[in-house]
Amino acid sequence: MPRRARSETEPVTTDPTAGATAGATADATADQSTLEREPTPIPLDQLVASLGSDPRLVHVERLPARTARHGELAQPLSAAVADAFGSRRLWSHQVEAIDHARAGQSVAIATGTASGKSLCFQLPIAESVAGPRPATALMLFPTKALAQDQLRSITAAGVPGLVAGTYDGDSSPEERAWVRRNANVLLTNPDMLHAGFLPGHDRWATFLHRLDYVVVDELHAMRGVFGSHVAHILRRLRRLCAHYGSDPTFIFTSATIGQPGRLASDLCAKTVVEVTDDGSPRGERLFLLWNPGAEDPEDPGGGPGSVSSNRDTAELMRAAVAGGHRAIAFCRSRKGTEVVAADIRRRLPTRLGDAVRPYRGGYLRTERREIEQALFDGSLRGVVATSALELGIDVGGLDVCVLNGFPGTIASMWQQAGRAGRQSQLSLAALVAGDDQLDHWFVTHPDELFSRPPEPAVINPQNPHVLLPHLACAAFEQPLTPDDEQWWGDALDEGIRTLVLDDLLVFRPPTHRKGPAAVWAGRGRPSAGLSLRSAGGEEFRIATADGTLIGTVDGSRALRLVHPGAVYLHQGESWKVERLDLEDRVAIVESAEEGEYTQPRATTDIEILASEADRMVGGAVLHLGEVLVRSQVTGYRRINTFTGEQLGMVDLDLPPGELVTRAFWYVIDDALLDAAGLTPADVPGALHAIEHAAIGMMPLFTICDRWDVGGLSTALLADTGAATIIIYDGYPGGAGIAELGFDAGGDHLQATLEIIESCECSSGCPSCVQSPKCGNGNDPLDKSGGIALLRMMLGHSSS
Repeated sequence: MPRRARSETEPVTTDPTAGATAGATADATADQSTLEREPTPIPLDQLVASLGSDPRLVHVERLPARTARHGELAQPLSAAVADAFGSRRLWSHQVEAIDHARAGQSVAIATGTASGKSLCFQLPIAESVAGPRPATALMLFPTKALAQDQLRSITAAGVPGLVAGTYDGDSSPEERAWVRRNANVLLTNPDMLHAGFLPGHDRWATFLHRLDYVVVDELHAMRGVFGSHVAHILRRLRRLCAHYGSDPTFIFTSATIGQPGRLASDLCAKTVVEVTDDGSPRGERLFLLWNPGAEDPEDPGGGPGSVSSNRDTAELMRAAVAGGHRAIAFCRSRKGTEVVAADIRRRLPTRLGDAVRPYRGGYLRTERREIEQALFDGSLRGVVATSALELGIDVGGLDVCVLNGFPGTIASMWQQAGRAGRQSQLSLAALVAGDDQLDHWFVTHPDELFSRPPEPAVINPQNPHVLLPHLACAAFEQPLTPDDEQWWGDALDEGIRTLVLDDLLVFRPPTHRKGPAAVWAGRGRPSAGLSLRSAGGEEFRIATADGTLIGTVDGSRALRLVHPGAVYLHQGESWKVERLDLEDRVAIVESAEEGEYTQPRATTDIEILASEADRMVGGAVLHLGEVLVRSQVTGYRRINTFTGEQLGMVDLDLPPGELVTRAFWYVIDDALLDAAGLTPADVPGALHAIEHAAIGMMPLFTICDRWDVGGLSTALLADTGAATIIIYDGYPGGAGIAELGFDAGGDHLQATLEIIESCECSSGCPSCVQSPKCGNGNDPLDKSGGIALLRMMLGHSSS
């Protein structure tokens, strides 16, 4: 178990209750006086000190306060805009971003929470539309709620001549017509831009001709398959802008992520500079790492997930609320929010317990607004939310944030922790480790958690399953010509050829007035049948028996995720699949209790179609290329969520599936296996252990989920003639994950070795080599063999 690290400035424990657990403190403070008055806030330093000797507190990090850095614009704001927004000093990153945008340079702003990113686009847009010539701006938000919040904000400024309006699925035909006629600032989302705006671009001709700025909010969400779709939507937008005579400047805003400029450039096919040096002030923050499994030092198998992180999250939240602080906790599921909130209330006196509420999706709008208002006015002392739920509201008075499990990426962790301390006050964040590999790794590598830069997000616009449908959409909007290579490069010719062979496009021969062109020849609008959240277009709908749509899943993953009997998790809520209709591509579900989950059993075979790059990583050869994955779900296991006990096994008779995607793989020769001391019987378990741990560590190197990738390991792969470990992108055509895995190479293997070596279990557990998605039931697994082989692969001594 790691030692708890303390900085020199960490407070010395002086509180007489030092060493008491949060739960024990509850009994000491739950007296009648607490019921009759608001608790006097206990200083956060003292609150942390009261946890002093608890073995679960394995690290305390003190992040110093940051003072504001201001700047001056290259040119002052116009009088009208300055009057509308009031006199204020801009922070340095706001000045840098606004100066870039005014100069026509596209920019990506990736700074922390509460850093005023909205002003970076509001001020240039306000100047543009209030200027001497008519101008327009387009603002894209991933959700309708964010668009509505921004509409209220920019309208409240009262900029002369600025007329803003939303254009989304909630807009009535009359409202859409009014917006087209009157608005010069349009707020919408990528789906509406794709399916409504671009196909009917002739009705927006004047708007497009005058377009000065395009804002893309929440850049960090534009990743993977969805981001790849958005990249083509923005190319289609730029193509139509050029047709109407404009070339807008793009302004991207983002939570702190790695390489935001690169992602933004890939999205809009323009050079984008990044602004990441945050000039906003920030209060001092204490950050705790809490390991539930360290409670019993005599338990050699104690790991982060051996004791419920829900319980410990409730303990810490109770201590914060009882200490007079307003706090928020993030949980991974809707059920988790309810369980933790109920536990917090149970631990508190009635009056304080009534001031703690869960906040999650599925509530009525009136319920959500009631909770938000209670947060604003201070009557609510604690809120427990799902990790997937973005509040979208600025709650400035929160002092404490508790993360129930690592949220998957460094970027998400800082985004959630930033919910506390938004008024630059001293704040406290605590990460309660769950049972995943990353949770365990960060508990044992705290320096990495606080020094590691945020992960980059990646997209793959070259994915043919995404590219071809958008070329069809572009052809519908305007015939494709050789000039369109500026948007799609070398992929254009091959894409047009494929669509012509599929009878979706026809060639129009050149005339004396026009050159050759490819014209849409299909029926209807091609945008109508294209989902932005899947690759290949053959997605399955997930719906209740009465037709209520719950969600969709890509066809390549449907048989694994929504097979008959599967427990499917959607936005933190569990649904059981009652029936899977393969012909109509729909899974019929009903609400399920979260007492169990399912794990598919499957057979998988991989064929390497092409190796496009290779290099040595230690003693192994690492390859990158295209693979064909053949898999068949043969049944599933029912597992108790709380105990891990297997409740039963069910056989299924489903057709096999195929997936052509991107992958990286390690080829390991017999000499390495011998050097690691592995017998032929040991090899499959050692490879399998490495495969699982390596998949679990992938989110260290890119913003992805372990469910976005798959793997296979075998002692002998026909295509390589050797032992091979393959990790592949779970989406048809790939979403850019394999490329980052290939680039990470030795760093990825080193992190994989460290997570297995540092785990104190004897033969493997969910914190190191076991996987919740293993189709073989985590058998065979050889933890010690995996360690020995990894050490040899990396060139370490076997001692």
